[in-house]
Amino acid sequence: MMHRLDATGLSCPLPVLRAKKALRTLEPGDSLEVRATDPSAPKDFEAFCETTRTILDSVTEEGAVLVIIIRRPA
Repeated sequence: MMHRLDATGLSCPLPVLRAKKALRTLEPGDSLEVRATDPSAPKDFEAFCETTRTILDSVTEEGAVLVIIIRRPA
């Protein structure tokens, strides 16, 4: 199941902290779409996923918004 988190307008480290909190409510295998405008978000989420064993599925851009998909391992 895909869940969504709007972190637009938030600066580092808030997008990652909010995602960490949201991931606690997800079932294994569920995904979280994070929408962020902080330019450092892709690197922040890459580091976050490496340390938490969360899976970084994709990072794309929709105009000025970064769309980051992370998944809780099954």
